Amino acid sequence: MTQVTERIPKRPARRSSKPNGQWKVDGTEPLNANEEMKAEDNGLNVRERIETIYADGGFASIDPSDLHGRFRWWGLYTQRKQGIPGGKTATLEPHELEDEYFMLRVRIDGGTLTREQLRVIGGISTEFARDTADMTDRQNVQLHWIDVRDMPEIWRRLEAVGLNTTEACGDVPRVILGSPVAGIAADELIDPTPAIKEIARRYVGNPEFANLPRKFKSAITGHPSQDIVHEINDIALVGVEHPELGIGYDLWVGGGLSAAPRLGERLGAFVSDEQAPDVWEGVVSIFRDYGFRRLRNRARLKFLLADWGAEKFRQVLQDEYLGYELPDGPPAPVPSEPGDHSGVHEQKDGRFYIGLTPLVGRVSGTILTSLADLLEKHGSERLRTTPHQKIVALDIAPEQVDDFVAGARELGLEAEPGLLARSAIACTGIEYCKLAIVDTKDTAATAIKEIESRIEGYAGKLPKKLSLHVNGCPNSCARIQTADIGLKGQLITNDAGEQVPGFQVHLGGTLATNDDGQASLGRTVRGLKVAADELPDYVTTLLDRYSEGSADDESFAAWANRVEDEELS
Repeated sequence: MTQVTERIPKRPARRSSKPNGQWKVDGTEPLNANEEMKAEDNGLNVRERIETIYADGGFASIDPSDLHGRFRWWGLYTQRKQGIPGGKTATLEPHELEDEYFMLRVRIDGGTLTREQLRVIGGISTEFARDTADMTDRQNVQLHWIDVRDMPEIWRRLEAVGLNTTEACGDVPRVILGSPVAGIAADELIDPTPAIKEIARRYVGNPEFANLPRKFKSAITGHPSQDIVHEINDIALVGVEHPELGIGYDLWVGGGLSAAPRLGERLGAFVSDEQAPDVWEGVVSIFRDYGFRRLRNRARLKFLLADWGAEKFRQVLQDEYLGYELPDGPPAPVPSEPGDHSGVHEQKDGRFYIGLTPLVGRVSGTILTSLADLLEKHGSERLRTTPHQKIVALDIAPEQVDDFVAGARELGLEAEPGLLARSAIACTGIEYCKLAIVDTKDTAATAIKEIESRIEGYAGKLPKKLSLHVNGCPNSCARIQTADIGLKGQLITNDAGEQVPGFQVHLGGTLATNDDGQASLGRTVRGLKVAADELPDYVTTLLDRYSEGSADDESFAAWANRVEDEELS
């Protein structure tokens, strides 16, 4: 079967006579309620009202336009009211679904954390968030059960150690993904940390970029494993060596998933380290000024790129925003291994970094505080979060590695995870998310444990890697289209005629490695759905068929895209 790598047409068949809400084309008059909300008051301004009004008056005092709009600019979403089943998700109004508590997203640009910062997040979790914490696939930490009355104290504690929640959500520049081993790995081409810090300093919380058509996602890496899922970000800078200009970045734009997935495109332009912040500003400015604002389901940069094409996009970037031409540059070499940094690896200074896997990203304040204690015991003052819901501990002395790995395992943080646990990702799911239809975290964790127990000592041929991504709704927060096995939550009808939690199955997605040669969004087999409690049986059957039918060294993704539908059902 042909691999689907793009689902947005390069050019629309017919142009609408209606304006698209492009500021530089149609003017800035708001064309929908969301745009009106942003025009009436910049989302950044709600911080003062939270601290001076809502923290005193509590949930009932919150203005609806702030609650369902501007609160996102400071990392706050209302969470799902407990006990509402998935079948009600699409039939209830937002105010009927929401609880009087919030999810709070702590922004961690580049995934860089100090031990002290980790300890503060852990303390906030245990004191204000009922000991909840999740590592996200965008290097953030999410807490739940947050009361608006506690936000001034939470911000005080975060900001005292250099953390923030500024623009962690909303129609803004979201967290900047960065290589978890930036400045650490011996094989790194370029350290993106200075560029990430400068971009965050200039633009995060800057009112000029606080009203974008929708969210804007960024990623920068200088590691050859290309460890920041660059193909699915609005802008990505990937380390590369130019034959004449030395080491810099290859520029990608226009990636994104959700219901209309599209892989980003290289613009063929080489960006020096010094140019990186200015180029980032140019791309986000194009999105602000030319992005489609009339319809929110077309308000991502990928739709503009599909309309313009890469050549025009680069020309507009150079002519209107940079004022100079970028030199042509080569593509970065295809990476030879996954960029998840699991396990024990030597740093360039002789110490070690250790990639730890909390199963499907679920941790707690207690675990995070205990990890801070463990780091302190072993002389480490810093760590990183990853785009794969993992944690990387840094600066562990050689003689301390075994003891540290054992201590982390006692916390449920595994340096040697199994085949599925290593690459598993699950979104928040129905436990807290108002959009979700099914449970994700517990369902995925239970299935993974069962599957791995079945394949322990497996006599057949297993894939070298196998990613299982579980999403509670169609929005693909867990990146189901880029997984070997991607599961989109929905209610399905079982053989007894009952509606039960289940998943639409998506197979063969991958981001570029030498296993497959190119990124692919994989395939959806029509009608292939599986009940949540049947996941272990289904995945084990798939592995049996892969073992029997795959060619030598054929990856699971390549096999899944090659065989007939019947082999995958």
